[in-house]
Amino acid sequence: MKVPVARRNLLWSLGLGAFGLAFSITVVAAYLPPLLSKFTGSAVLIAAVLAAEGIFAITLPLVIGPWSDTFQTPMGRRRPFMAVAVPPMAFALTLIAFMPSFWITALVVFCFFFAYYVYEPPYRGLYPDVLPPEYFGRGQSIQHLMRGTALGLGLVGGGFLFHVWRPFPFLLASALTVLACGATIALVPEPGGNERVFEGVRTYVARSLRILKTEPYVRRFLIANSLWEGSFAAARTFVVLYVVKGLGQPLSTSSAVLATIAIGYVVAAIGSGPIADRVGIARVLFFASFLYGGGYVVAGLAESWHDWYYAALFPIGVAGGTVMTLAWGLLFKLMPASERGAIAGLATTTKGIGLLCGPLIAGATITIVAPYLPETHGYQIVWPICGLPILAAIPIVYSLIKVERART
Repeated sequence: MKVPVARRNLLWSLGLGAFGLAFSITVVAAYLPPLLSKFTGSAVLIAAVLAAEGIFAITLPLVIGPWSDTFQTPMGRRRPFMAVAVPPMAFALTLIAFMPSFWITALVVFCFFFAYYVYEPPYRGLYPDVLPPEYFGRGQSIQHLMRGTALGLGLVGGGFLFHVWRPFPFLLASALTVLACGATIALVPEPGGNERVFEGVRTYVARSLRILKTEPYVRRFLIANSLWEGSFAAARTFVVLYVVKGLGQPLSTSSAVLATIAIGYVVAAIGSGPIADRVGIARVLFFASFLYGGGYVVAGLAESWHDWYYAALFPIGVAGGTVMTLAWGLLFKLMPASERGAIAGLATTTKGIGLLCGPLIAGATITIVAPYLPETHGYQIVWPICGLPILAAIPIVYSLIKVERART
């Protein structure tokens, strides 16, 4: 089915917000640790600053999401929150590299995290507000493609700029955040109103908890999403250490591994959305999860490196990219129209749970099993730890296939 030009432009305009968010958070995650290392040699303190993102991701969306459902303005429901968040995000990114001490830098980073999670839940809720269900898959494909592009540019281009002048990647992230996130606000039309309601933090949190109780299909998805996000966070944290310390390979090998997986993600981002719009998002997620989770479990058997692993990594990257691309598209089909912001906030909260729990569980397990897996210093256990949650989510996804079909 050919996509009309106006609809195609809307899809790409929505995707720009994902580019800005992904580029900014990638730069912070990758280049904040060397900045903080100027002030402290404690890896625990540096890790604690980055792990604080999970706290913001768990708490803020529970209020911002449902608030955006009731905030009717001439500008719309979602875009006012997004517009308020962009300036502090950009300002914090501009300041980070110039701060004179560890704690002041950490405070600026916390301001960035705060603004980031003010922008994200309304941005997620904007998708089902302005797109018809038959374009949810394509919308998530473009969004994931933009995220993957931002991730690659942030890691590769940001690294080059960081070596030239440490503030460069942060200043570039600031500019791109304004341009990309601001472009979504400017280019995406949203119906307006004149009812600016703030019902209180307690009311919004209670509404989010009520949704958990009264929306069983949404609740199922949120459980699955927490499993996916926790697995992704753990894999992202330990993949380089597994290759370098566990398998004894140089950094060039870990870079090639990441590049192979990234190519698979891009292929998934391009192809999975149109397919899912035709045959069903839950159905595609169901079949992709077997390869994604099963591939991780089998990877835990590796105790030495072989070049043929690249050929095995690529389809796992495609399957993983498919799951991470389409997940939110399935949620859009499950959420009631009146509570899209609240449910987007809850889904973002599950991301925060994954950010906190996934790496901690994987790290603790590595420490426990290291004496029993001396060949890889325990790092190979990361992959079964990542794969089992994905496999555990398969029955949940299967139960949602008929629900998606009925609601479509």
